[in-house]
Amino acid sequence: MNNSLRRGSLEMIAAMLISGTIGWFVLVSGQPVLDVVFWRCLFGAVTLLVICAVMGFLRPGILTRATFGLAVLSGVAIVGNWLLLFASYSRASIAIGTAVYNVQPFMLVVLAALFLGEKITVQKLFWLAVAFAGMLAIVSAHGGQSESGGQYLLGIALAAGAALLYAFAALIIKRLTGTPPHLIALIQVWTGVLLLAPFANFSALPAQSGPWASLLTLGIVHTGVMYVLLYGAIQKLPTAMTGALSFIYPIAAIFVDWFAFGHRLDMVQWLGVIAILLAAAGMQQGWWLRPRRAAAPTEVHR
Repeated sequence: MNNSLRRGSLEMIAAMLISGTIGWFVLVSGQPVLDVVFWRCLFGAVTLLVICAVMGFLRPGILTRATFGLAVLSGVAIVGNWLLLFASYSRASIAIGTAVYNVQPFMLVVLAALFLGEKITVQKLFWLAVAFAGMLAIVSAHGGQSESGGQYLLGIALAAGAALLYAFAALIIKRLTGTPPHLIALIQVWTGVLLLAPFANFSALPAQSGPWASLLTLGIVHTGVMYVLLYGAIQKLPTAMTGALSFIYPIAAIFVDWFAFGHRLDMVQWLGVIAILLAAAGMQQGWWLRPRRAAAPTEVHR
């Protein structure tokens, strides 16, 4: 492995491990979900503004009005995605919410077929069916002993809604090829600041340092630093390796949920999680059963 691949792999692993701890910081902050997303956007926006300035992405001429408008639209979807995903953690647990959230590649396939005319192959349909079976297995578990059935199902619905919004954002970002991704992220979080500022609860700010530390970490580390690591890795790694390493995120989230909050998955939930992750990996890596070609007749030399 050359130095570029090694560095890209380390950056991707670090980004996914950071992502896997997002749910923990969301819950320990003790703040309402809308306020958590607002402060994440604000602290992340300041961090990304500094990063973009250092990298020279704030000079005029990089963005057209059309690309700026699309970046803002993707920001609306990303902010909605964070609101729904974070709200799912307290209802279905971090592990389940993250697992269900990982159906978003399949939602992107369906949206691309509807809006971009991309063909859905038999291979994609097969992995879509496997992921759907995993969803059914998770839903049938009705949560654990600590969650009511209604709250558990609501948590799953919120995570699925978050995945759909992320798929919409990804569909929009497909049209922003050539635009620096750090700049797109900057526009997205500033969009979140403007959208959520009228609804943020400034009259009941955290009085202790713990919640502020969590919110600062979500903005600086989980947004600014994580985006730099993630985009740096994507530039260095082959797509297949990027897809493979991305599964560190849900696995890390499951173990964080286990160690930090004692949420243990039962056998049916584990089967559902494995089915979803297997399906996502299969589609990203192009796994498929290909018929063997008939062997050519052996030539007999006389």
